[in-house]
Order: sequence, then structure tokens, then C-alpha cells
Amino acid sequence: MSLQEFTSVWVRDPRIQREDFWHAYMDYEVCIHSNSLAFTKKTSCVRRRYSEFVWLRQKLQDNALLLVRLPDLPPKNPFFNMNSAQQIDERMKGLQQFLGIIVQNPLLLSDSCLHLFLQSQLSVSRIEACVAGRTHYTVAQAIQSSGPTVMRFGSEENMEGEEEENHCGPLEELLWKYNS
Repeated sequence: MSLQEFTSVWVRDPRIQREDFWHAYMDYEVCIHSNSLAFTKKTSCVRRRYSEFVWLRQKLQDNALLLVRLPDLPPKNPFFNMNSAQQIDERMKGLQQFLGIIVQNPLLLSDSCLHLFLQSQLSVSRIEACVAGRTHYTVAQAIQSSGPTVMRFGSEENMEGEEEENHCGPLEELLWKYNS
């Protein structure tokens, strides 16, 4: 009996990140659990903000040309209230539905941007640099060395101890040192 491939995606744990006194944004924990050969890591969690999802959708659309009709993201709300549990919950559900559809499409699963978005702590600009070959590491190396994996699927607690989740991975730290 062969095991059927699966990929589960969660978007949860919204957190307000303050840039300064006047500017803040919300980011979300994006976790995947998969037995698919398409994924380098079988479980991973990263933090992403809404604007990064917008970037991902555009990048996937550009790379897939007209072969795939991508699902919509939840709409950008200029009056988004970071204190409204209902608005936050609706956005998280929409982001999760978006990713759930994306990871079921074999053509999109071949896109390196998607894998770096889901399984590395790299910023959008570093994802683009890595995919374009302008880094000293490959896509696979960026994913493998990406910061600590937070394993909180369902009710499980982090098995490796709670560490700073927004911490950049060792390769990103080396890149900073190398380019500084």
C-alpha cells in the first residue's frame, strides 16, 4: 500500500510588529507539514506579512505566465484594524486558503520562490537574489539552514525549545557579514 502525498498549510499566530512609534504591521506564522517530494523540509514555519503574500502571488503569476489562474488573496483593506479579531481572522483564513490551493498545483510547486517563501526566513529581496543565482548559496541550502523550525502543529509544542522565530538563518547572517 503506497502512502498518498499530502501538504497541509496553516496561517496563524498574528503578531503586531512595530517599526517605530508611528509604523506597525502584522505578520503571521506560516507552517507547512508535508510528505511530498516537492518539499526539502517536511515541516517548517516562517513569519510573513501580507505584503509578502502580495509579492508571492505576483511572482507566481509572472513565472506561470498564463498557464495557471492563481487564487485571489483576501482584499487589501485600507481600514484594516490590527485590533479587530474578526478582520485578522478573516485575513488569516484567506491567506491560508490561498496557500492551500497553491501547494496543490504541481506547476506552482516547481517555483523556487514559493519554496523559499514557505521554508526560509529570507526577505523578499533575498529570495529574488537567491533564485537569480546572486547569492553564495543555493535554494536548497537556504531552506536547509533557515533558522530554527518551530513545530507547533495542532497542540504540539516546539520540540526544540522556544527560540526567536524571526531570527535570520545562518546563511543570511554569513551573507550580511560577507557583504558588510
